[in-house]
Amino acid sequence: MCGIAGYCSLEENFLRTKEKQEKQVADMGRTIRHRGPDDFRIYVGEHIAFAHTRLAVIDPERGKQPMKKSLNNWEYYIVYNGEIYNTEELRKDLQGKGISFDTTSDTEVVLAAYMVYGKSMVEKLNGIYSFVIWNDKERCLFFCRDRLGVKPLFYTISEGKFFFASEIKALFSCPSIRPKVSSYGLCQIFGIGPARVPGSGVYENIHEVLPGHCGMYSQSGIEQWQYWKPEAKECKDSYEDAVEYVKEILTDAITRQLVSDVPICTLLSGGLDSSVVSAVAAKHLKEQGKVLDTYSFDYTDNSENFQASSFQPEEDRPYVDEMVAHIGSNHRYLECAYTELFHCLLEAVRAKDMPGMTDVDASLMFFSNKIKEKHTVCLSGECADEIFGGYPWFRAKESFEIDRFPWSRDLEFRKRVLQPSLREKLPMEEYVKSQYERSLGETPLLPREQIERGKMFVANPEKSATNRRERELAWLNIRWFMATLLERKDRMTMSCGLEVRVPFADHRLVEYLYSLPWEYKYHNNQVKSLLKDAMKDYLPSSVIERKKCPYPKTYDPKFENLLKKNLKQILENKNAPISCLVDESYLRKLMDSPSDYGKPWFGQLMATPQMYAYLIQINLWLEEYHVELTL
Repeated sequence: MCGIAGYCSLEENFLRTKEKQEKQVADMGRTIRHRGPDDFRIYVGEHIAFAHTRLAVIDPERGKQPMKKSLNNWEYYIVYNGEIYNTEELRKDLQGKGISFDTTSDTEVVLAAYMVYGKSMVEKLNGIYSFVIWNDKERCLFFCRDRLGVKPLFYTISEGKFFFASEIKALFSCPSIRPKVSSYGLCQIFGIGPARVPGSGVYENIHEVLPGHCGMYSQSGIEQWQYWKPEAKECKDSYEDAVEYVKEILTDAITRQLVSDVPICTLLSGGLDSSVVSAVAAKHLKEQGKVLDTYSFDYTDNSENFQASSFQPEEDRPYVDEMVAHIGSNHRYLECAYTELFHCLLEAVRAKDMPGMTDVDASLMFFSNKIKEKHTVCLSGECADEIFGGYPWFRAKESFEIDRFPWSRDLEFRKRVLQPSLREKLPMEEYVKSQYERSLGETPLLPREQIERGKMFVANPEKSATNRRERELAWLNIRWFMATLLERKDRMTMSCGLEVRVPFADHRLVEYLYSLPWEYKYHNNQVKSLLKDAMKDYLPSSVIERKKCPYPKTYDPKFENLLKKNLKQILENKNAPISCLVDESYLRKLMDSPSDYGKPWFGQLMATPQMYAYLIQINLWLEEYHVELTL
């Protein structure tokens, strides 16, 4: 993976001020140097300025960027971030059309595919990517983001130029682009966060290329279009057919993603998803005479502090031990102390350019730094719960009775932390509802699921109503919750130049599962039965039958006490940026009361202590980014 940044102007000739342009685009690139510590290069042409910071994974010596390639005396330039898993198939196809290659990198294949096929080339790609291509012949900039949005791409228009970057911080390195947040931005932070509205960068005039979208910047302005979206289709496969097909796609996705010219490993929590990825990877590497390296995470003294709950019924360690013995991996256990976790809590804001999933982000950042000491590429089990229906809200009665985001149903706690005057001023309820309604309206449905919204709940005897809601829950999780976790994965791992791949986000698998009825994903009332039955030959029965446990969190009371201490210090400082936003009296009373770990306000892991951490992150964000609130 890499970091890309740059800008384009069709009116200005950058070569006349080349030294100035080189400095500005280099400044943009340096802000995201962490994404690619292996190489850093820039290019300034007549109408473009590109920066690329490289994490060398394939063809480290020759795959340098920005890359240029010519066809019929016309030049094409690319900056690219990602990994294409069907590179060799595409290369052979292009060679058959007379294209020659100077490298074995996927970057050159992507550029050549555009030169031959134009914008339709995106339909041929299997991978995770964001890239920008300058087309000298048509005097336009083509940009694209992968189908599920694994790799980021932000953009804005300023002073007549189209600016783009892998991370927002690169945009802010340009003098004309400033961090401003309106009341709608605050509605995102307090009402939707740590999720983001698709296509929005939270800041005013900062936009995100949507997953499955590409576009063009030309003399006519910006044009964007969607090239991929899962479709609702009538299922003709039996359950047994579906089991076999899922096994085929998933094993192919995992083995494809093991391609690398640098050390590779997997994350292994002992849960179903990571165990599937690790078991398939271990088998594939064993056939090549290699041993898979695996990692698992925990927190110092967590066994002593562990508190079982409905969300996290048991510890991971016994299952990790069993899986390591089963697949014969070279395993390393990583532990994080609460003081290190708090330090990374602040660093996570700088990595994401805004507050995030607090200690869930921070721990991944810490562990990524440890993994990076020995490995550059890692495979993860992320995204399985979103597509196989693993989260409890897929089955919860409330998800069918309450017309809201299922992972964040109640806004009262979020609103209560705000100052009363701000609470009245921010249209939080209306904003969240409008975003929710908009997403529902985009849900791909079968014709028979196209029924009145008022008839869709469980209380209605029409089965089509329940079917529609199940489809909506699947779409909402792909569009929102998966996007949040993928953003977390990218920013926290790439903060130290660790590339993490997600086989469960293979678009072929997502497409197929979206077309299947819910009964297949919950066959015989078994959570994620389809995945379990498809991959049962790879795993011990104890792991197959294990109750779902989410990403590990710390139960050390010293961490919560440190959060309270820090937040109290912030509240005592009347000049703290957050002081004008939060209800100090309410927060002090809350911190003096026992914390409720059983009522998450986001997802499964973000409860009362995570609200303290979230507010600490918001304060740091406002302060360090010099955010201007335009309420």
